Amino acid sequence: MAIIRFPSLGSKTKNFSKLQGVCNRNKLDVPKGYLAVYVGEIQKTRFVIPLSFLEHPLFRDLLRRSEEEFGFDHPMGGLTIRCEEDVFTDLISRLPAS
Repeated sequence: MAIIRFPSLGSKTKNFSKLQGVCNRNKLDVPKGYLAVYVGEIQKTRFVIPLSFLEHPLFRDLLRRSEEEFGFDHPMGGLTIRCEEDVFTDLISRLPAS
């Protein structure tokens, strides 16, 4: 799976880090309008992302590529995206969180 790396945008990444800290305290708590996804090739990290990301073309492309390469077998009970964590973090830093 070829993924393009982009220079990161620090401020959005910091906001997601804060949200991750709040949501990781209680893994059952996912705020309304958000979705928990598991990211990683071997070790899976849980991210809580806005549902609006599912409509963004870049995110949809990542999901499509992940499905083509790995399928949609999700033993963790949630959506699993097999890509490098830093690539995922960089991608979501570019998406509008609206």
